[in-house]
Amino acid sequence: MALFKRRPAGKPGEWYYCLVHHAVEEGPQCRAADRMGPYGTREEAAHAMETSRERNEEWRNDPRWRDEGNETSG
Repeated sequence: MALFKRRPAGKPGEWYYCLVHHAVEEGPQCRAADRMGPYGTREEAAHAMETSRERNEEWRNDPRWRDEGNETSG
């Protein structure tokens, strides 16, 4: 049995979106692997999934991240 219980990293006043509970949480409530953030406000955390989808789409369409035309002959 562990002598010390590990607490999730984070500080009160930081906002997170929990991927397990699908909820906004303040401070370190869930483990880091299960949350997105930190965000500066509750509102930003509430839109975490939408922000993530938008960023993924931007990256998907960014020519700097595409391999097209950059194939090496071998």
